[in-house]
Amino acid sequence: MAVCVAVIGKDNSPKYISCLNPDEELNFQYKVLSSLDVVDEKLSNNAKTGADIRELYLGLLYSMETHKIYGYVTNTKIKLIIVVDSSNTSLRDNEVRSMFRKLHSLYADVVFNPFYIPGDAIMSKSFDRNVKNIMAGN
Repeated sequence: MAVCVAVIGKDNSPKYISCLNPDEELNFQYKVLSSLDVVDEKLSNNAKTGADIRELYLGLLYSMETHKIYGYVTNTKIKLIIVVDSSNTSLRDNEVRSMFRKLHSLYADVVFNPFYIPGDAIMSKSFDRNVKNIMAGN
């Protein structure tokens, strides 16, 4: 389903990035970090129009020939980015929302860990394993 998942901090610094193909990780980091401009634009437009701020799912940020990039922002301004392959035409919006809900739950579990220092990179092996399961569609 997903080819890359990223957790970005409120200061736009990457906290976690995982890709199916490690050889393309630098390329996906560029795509994820460039999508943050679209996230900021959507957040500022929502604030100006008075849109429902409880809606965390930002939807499709942008689409390229090979990939589609989706965004989600938590209440604490942590950004979750999922990159999917454009050739996957069977992927629906509610499935992407479900992936984000699972990812948000996993992130909350990491933050609740008393040994995790907020703002640090996420190094949890169980978080990494569960994210890879989400990427695989499990």
